[in-house]
Amino acid sequence: MKTDLKWKLLVVFGILVTAIYFVFSKPVKLGLDLQGGMSIVLEVDVEHVIQTQYKQLAQDIRKKLKENHIDVLSVKVSKDGVLISLLDPTHTDKAYTIIKENFPQVDVKTSDGLITVVFSQWELDRIKKLTVQQAVETIRNRIDEFGTLNANVSKLGERRILVEIPGVVDPERAKAIIGKTAQLELLEVVDSAFSKEELLKRYPEGLPEGTKILEGVPEKINGKTVKEWFLVKDTPIVTGSQLKDARASVDSRGKPAVNFELTDEGASIFGEATAKLIGKRIAIVLDNRVVSAPVVRSRISKTGQITGDFTPEEAADLAIVLRAGALPAPVEILEERVIGPTLGKDSIDKTLKAGIFALVLVGIFMIWRYAISGFISVIALLFNGLLLWAAMAFLDVTLTLPGIAGIILNIGMAVDANVIIFERIKEELKKGRTLRVAVEEGFKRAWDAILDAQITTLIAAFVLFQFGTGPLKGFAATLSIGTVTSIFTALFITKLFLDIVLGGRKTLKYAF
Repeated sequence: MKTDLKWKLLVVFGILVTAIYFVFSKPVKLGLDLQGGMSIVLEVDVEHVIQTQYKQLAQDIRKKLKENHIDVLSVKVSKDGVLISLLDPTHTDKAYTIIKENFPQVDVKTSDGLITVVFSQWELDRIKKLTVQQAVETIRNRIDEFGTLNANVSKLGERRILVEIPGVVDPERAKAIIGKTAQLELLEVVDSAFSKEELLKRYPEGLPEGTKILEGVPEKINGKTVKEWFLVKDTPIVTGSQLKDARASVDSRGKPAVNFELTDEGASIFGEATAKLIGKRIAIVLDNRVVSAPVVRSRISKTGQITGDFTPEEAADLAIVLRAGALPAPVEILEERVIGPTLGKDSIDKTLKAGIFALVLVGIFMIWRYAISGFISVIALLFNGLLLWAAMAFLDVTLTLPGIAGIILNIGMAVDANVIIFERIKEELKKGRTLRVAVEEGFKRAWDAILDAQITTLIAAFVLFQFGTGPLKGFAATLSIGTVTSIFTALFITKLFLDIVLGGRKTLKYAF
């Protein structure tokens, strides 16, 4: 028995040392409501992505039909699908078969010589889900690049994203980084003018096929602010998806700029294109605005530079969003809240006082009700708190205000397990059992009741964590961890200390 007790003491000592190590070496992260910061709810424009996918689908279908010698009269793209009109309506059935065989993700209908192509419901659901997931990952990468620690980026419903950034100093800058779509394209410039009207006058019969007009950013020339408009080719030479790196730098005039580097694939494509465009301009387009349009002096392959009227901070932020990647769709800020650090500090102070008050009251009650055993339960309760805090640090759990409520609730739950055990022991003592036998039987009889109660609590905590938002997840995390630690301390730590105090005694005054 003594050897068994020694081994148990060694195990407890090892756990205690490990817990203290994690408590002091890795501080628990504080949530937004405790540390202060900002909370943003974004909505992803998934319809924009569906529209883009339909445009790509229309191009692919046109190409596939051309390969099979079917001439297309017109292709109309809308948010509801692609409407195809053939030059020869007798080819409708053949075109229908080709589309069905080569594009399994669509549903096809024919009527009066017209072919309507729409994404199937499972494909629409896949696009929506993937778009939001990509947006979450991109925003998370941007925040990481921004240098903000302990941020929470999570999906909220079908198309919304919750972003919580504790301790943010500049909310406007953070919003700009999070919300910028950052779709980078390098396009061949066909023509340019210092007004849109002037550019349109040059093409009275309409713009050349495969071109579009883009607005440039304002710049100062000879003391005057002017804005250039560009006629560019629709199809980009390379896009931001082929970007390898982007860094803030300075241009030849010493002004802030962004240097970028392309992937090997992008460099090969860009090199071939620029070799043919020497003497012409290439538009560097960011979110459908031309930020600069340099003249190609020689073949360019891997690197380039984005210049403009940037501040050093703007150049650094642009480099961040380019490195992190473009958002798959525009996002709209639906709700934003800024929480000051003072409010967070007040919350910590009040909940800390509430926790200490609850611990003192519970301790007084347990000692008054169960004497020596009650004192042992208080020691087990302190041990439980240490284990809970260490587990939170080890598992990288963010502590929120509801999470603190979960810790305080755990105090009552942990003591409740001891109450069940002690009452079972007292019942055994009333039957005339010796103290040692009563303790052993009491723990055995209490085991099932404690386990059933804690398992139901764990199930509830799991549901809250799985389907709840940030604050509820914080509550569920501390509640579930606390439940596990309270089972361990009630059934192992309390039993160990009782064995030490009781020794070989058959009776002990004020034991229970």
